[in-house]
Amino acid sequence: MLMAHPAVLRNLIEQYETLKVLQAENGGKEVRRRMDDLAYTLCVSTGTRDVDAALIAARHRLPGARPEDDSILSA
Repeated sequence: MLMAHPAVLRNLIEQYETLKVLQAENGGKEVRRRMDDLAYTLCVSTGTRDVDAALIAARHRLPGARPEDDSILSA
């Protein structure tokens, strides 16, 4: 599987979280559509099927994450 560069993942996470705040405050169709696009991109970039798992996986791949501690991803 191709892996997204950490800078790309960080950008996707930041955009998604910013739009999540906007959605909560005064969400419109455009904000929701962009969030859906970002969720899809995060899922594809991390090999996951839902945005919550994608966010966890993306954060896990960022510099400074503790790669030896994958307990949050273990079942």
